[in-house]
Amino acid sequence: MKILLAVDGSEYTKKMLAYLATHEALFGPHHSYTLLTVSPQLPPRARSAVGKELVETYHREEAEKVLSPVTKFLVRHGIDAKTTVKIGHAGETISKVADSGKFDLVVMGSHGHGTWGNLVMGSVATQVLAHCKVPVLLVR
Repeated sequence: MKILLAVDGSEYTKKMLAYLATHEALFGPHHSYTLLTVSPQLPPRARSAVGKELVETYHREEAEKVLSPVTKFLVRHGIDAKTTVKIGHAGETISKVADSGKFDLVVMGSHGHGTWGNLVMGSVATQVLAHCKVPVLLVR
């Protein structure tokens, strides 16, 4: 199975990894994994003020902060995952990558704010569920 792991470095990512590690049907070297982290785009004025090189360095460093511990966790479990870094709106981007990459499953942690929280803050998980054509497993 080709599995996309959407990670953001939060406690919910750790919970998602812990869940996977305890479910042999979803976790193991018999599957193909891709880690995806999505960084929000910096505002245009900030990008122009600091320059393209500094913006690229910032995004690369932020992605490394998220991907490094997850990659180490997977390697400890004998899994060699590909990594992908995207810039944009997380929900839309995760959905697009899942659909265009022909993944069989998207796995991601969810903050679990509930209906009222989603109305106020929105939810990456809600956006992914609404737009993704690939099955999504949310771990809370």
